[in-house]
Amino acid sequence: MKHRFKIPCGTQHLKDVRRFLNKVLSNYNLGDIDQNALVLAVDEVCANVIIHSCYLNPDMVVELTVGLEDRMLIFEIIDQGGASGFDISSYRGPDIDKLIKTGKKGGVGIMLVRKIMDKIEMVSQNGKNICRLYKNL
Repeated sequence: MKHRFKIPCGTQHLKDVRRFLNKVLSNYNLGDIDQNALVLAVDEVCANVIIHSCYLNPDMVVELTVGLEDRMLIFEIIDQGGASGFDISSYRGPDIDKLIKTGKKGGVGIMLVRKIMDKIEMVSQNGKNICRLYKNL
């Protein structure tokens, strides 16, 4: 069974994403730490999509689906953002020491998502950007 949820592109709707995810994930007998980590990772991707792909345009929508296939949780974050899809294969994590020294905030979200999830796929097709996050149970 796939669970679906849509929100307008505004960061104020991220609390609704977290509430939806917690409700869905409560069906999978995850420990609190694992569930919170998954919510954090999906929330981070949704925030990046809202800000960097949809440019906070409230007329645009982000769709989130959650499903289970062969003991693999699959999260899909789908948008029709103006930006072309993010190339995860060329992503290089930030220099943490430099961030600490300069006091710069942000820039560690994708690194965090990579640590939490087992696999990440990003594709652009038919005018949509699709991010798939996989977590093996």
